[in-house]
Amino acid sequence: MKELQEAKNWIAGLQWFFFIFANIVIIPITVGEAFGLNQAEIVPLLQLSFIVTGLACLAQALVGHRRPILEGQSGLWWGIFLTLVATTSAQGMPIEVLGGSLALGVIISGIITILIGITGVGPTIAKLFTPAVMGVFMFLLGLTLIQIFLKGMLGIPFGSAAEQIAINLPVAGLAIVIALLVIVISIKSPASVRSYALLIGIIVGWIVYTVLFGVEGNSSGNLGSMKLFPFGYLTWDTGVVVTAVLAGLLNISNTFGSLKGTDEMLQVTTTNKDYVSSFSITGLATVGAGLFGLVPYAPFVSSIGFLKQTNIYDRIPFIIGSFMFLMMGVIQPIGTFFSSLPLSIGSAVLFVAYLQLFNSSMDFFKGISFNTLNVYRSAIPLFVGVIIMTLPASSFESIPAFIRPFMSNGLLVGIVLALFFENVMNWDRVGATLKDHKGS
Repeated sequence: MKELQEAKNWIAGLQWFFFIFANIVIIPITVGEAFGLNQAEIVPLLQLSFIVTGLACLAQALVGHRRPILEGQSGLWWGIFLTLVATTSAQGMPIEVLGGSLALGVIISGIITILIGITGVGPTIAKLFTPAVMGVFMFLLGLTLIQIFLKGMLGIPFGSAAEQIAINLPVAGLAIVIALLVIVISIKSPASVRSYALLIGIIVGWIVYTVLFGVEGNSSGNLGSMKLFPFGYLTWDTGVVVTAVLAGLLNISNTFGSLKGTDEMLQVTTTNKDYVSSFSITGLATVGAGLFGLVPYAPFVSSIGFLKQTNIYDRIPFIIGSFMFLMMGVIQPIGTFFSSLPLSIGSAVLFVAYLQLFNSSMDFFKGISFNTLNVYRSAIPLFVGVIIMTLPASSFESIPAFIRPFMSNGLLVGIVLALFFENVMNWDRVGATLKDHKGS
C-alpha cells in the first residue's frame, strides 16, 4: 500500500504504539501479582496481553468498526478483578475458586457480548445508559482505579490483607515525584510533547527506580509457559459468576461511548452494522481473555482524547501501531523485560492518566439540570457506591455468599442503582415541576 511508504504514517504509528503500551503494560502485572504469581509466571500473561490486544485492535480496524480506537483491557474489568481479589480473600475464599469462577464468568460475558452484537440489540441497550448513568459510571470507575493506583504508588503489594499493609516510604516518595512530573508535562509542555507524558514518566521513573532500588523481581530461571486458566480451573461460585456477568453487561457502555464519541471528529455516523461487528470482536477477545487469564476487552473511550490531542484520524497509523504491539508480544525477551516494570512507577503514571475520568464524569453531568427534587437520581448511586468502597471486606460477611461479591463492590452497586433510578422515573419532568412552582 502507498500509505505504508509514507514516513509520517510510521511516525504516527509509533505514537499509537506508545499510547497502547502505556495503557496496557501495567494491567497484567498488577493482576498477576494480585493472584500470587511470580515474575516468571507473569511474563506469559504479559506476552498474551500484547498479542491479544494487537490482534483485537487490528481486527477492529480492518473488519470491525473500522476506526482508530484502542481495543484494550477494560478499566472496568480491571477494577473488578482487583477488588474481587481483595474482598474475597478477606472473606476466606480460596484464590483458585475465585480465579476459576471469574474465568467462567468472563467467558459467559464474552458469549453474551457476541450475542448482543449478532442480534442487533446494542442500540436498544444504549438507551438505558443516559448521561446520568454514564456520569455515575465514570466517577465510580475513576474512584476504583485511582484507589488501586494509589495503593501501588505507596508500595503496597496487590492482594495484601489489611494486616499486611505497610507504606514503603522511599518507593512512595519516588512515585509521587513521578506523578508530579507527568502532571507538569501534561500541563506545561506543548502538544507534541504532551502526548508522550505517560511514556516519559515510565522511562524516567523506571531508570531512577533501578538506580535507587535495583532491578525489581528476578527474571532469571525458567519462565512460565502460556497455559489455560492460570488463576484456577473452571469452577462455579454463584456470587463471583453473577458479578462477572453483570460487569460484562455494564462493560458494553464503553462501546457506545467510544463509537458515538468519535462520530463527529471522524465525520461518520455509527450504524447497526458497526455495533454488530464491534461487539462481536470484543466478545471474541473477551472469551479468549477468560481462557488465558487476561482482563477482558472493550474499546477505550480514552482514545477520543488521544485523537483530539494528536489529530491522527487515519486508520493506517493505528494499524501500524497495533502491528508493532503484536510483534512485541511474539518476541519473548521483550515480554520478560517489561515484566520487571516497577509497579509503583506504572501506578504513578496511570494515577495521573485516569484522573481525567473525573472530567469525563463532569461532562456527562453538565447535560443534566439538577435541583432539590431530582438530585436523588445521581446522589444516591454515587454516595452509596463510595460508602461501600470504604467499608472493610469483613462488613459483608453476614450477606449471603451468592450475592456477597456484588454487594461488596461499590462500583457495580452504584451503576446498577443509577440504571434503576434513571429508568423508573422521568426525572426531567420532576425538575420541570420545580421550575413551574418557582415561576408561579
